[in-house]
Amino acid sequence: MENQTQVEQFILLGLNNVLELQYIVFAIFLLLYVATLVGNGATVIVVLTEPHLHTPMYFFLGNLSCLDIIHSTVTVPKMLAGFLTELQTISFNGCMIQLFFFYFMGGTEGILLGIMAYDRYVAICNPLRYTVIMRKEVYVLMVATAWSIGFSQALMHAVMTAFLPFCGSNQIEHFICDVKPLLKLACGNTHLNLIILSIGTSCVVMGPFIIILLSYLYIITFLLLKVKSQSGWQKAFSTCGSHLTVVALLYVPVLLNSMLPTVGTTSQRDVIITVLYSAITPVLNPLIYTLKSQEVKMAMKNILGKKNRTW
Repeated sequence: MENQTQVEQFILLGLNNVLELQYIVFAIFLLLYVATLVGNGATVIVVLTEPHLHTPMYFFLGNLSCLDIIHSTVTVPKMLAGFLTELQTISFNGCMIQLFFFYFMGGTEGILLGIMAYDRYVAICNPLRYTVIMRKEVYVLMVATAWSIGFSQALMHAVMTAFLPFCGSNQIEHFICDVKPLLKLACGNTHLNLIILSIGTSCVVMGPFIIILLSYLYIITFLLLKVKSQSGWQKAFSTCGSHLTVVALLYVPVLLNSMLPTVGTTSQRDVIITVLYSAITPVLNPLIYTLKSQEVKMAMKNILGKKNRTW
């Protein structure tokens, strides 16, 4: 790597426009990061420790919480450090590692949301066959596939970017190492990188998004044709409401950001959107599922009750 580039470190410029309020912004993002760790960590612990939550839906939810923890940890601490220093730098190798995990977690989360949509389709449209279709070896394989695809596409982006020659400016117009601002700094031909970025984002972002749309199209059709009672509709909406909210929180900014892979002057928009799904969305995900799920709330009360009795 070092033989391929003369740049040993990069300077991150993404949040220079908030330096006047750096300590206030630092406190806000620190609280968001702590809330992310606590909320998602509590979800993982509850899903692991409560036997009645060992179901496909909560297995997916536990994996989603793990992804949110890692995703925030990859981006937010470095951003927080930048608020406390005049010049925010990152080494070349550190930049490539951050880029890898950023795309690894983001891609895996998108695929996981597609799997969760299919799970809701089976639960609503084929309830009698649900335990047969979504048996343990199937849903574990689904999640393993999501992590594997996310890993592969992230590794491809990181390797392709790492072997580009960087011999000019080392100032990245972002607060993390993302592919698009890095391509603006490369000295060589980035046409192949842009093609791979377009194909990768199309598959990893749009593929699961299409699965989500089809799943909910089938669910709505099933409800219109087969379910006449108001209680049946309410049960279906309570089952899908949390997932749809999380899908909206992730896909609205991701589609705006990832599906525009050209190197242009949209760095400020990219920074704002990345802040949304790196620092804010991971805080909201456990709140959405916890507030909507009586089972999770009861499980948390049981765990807290056991701890109180122990003391």
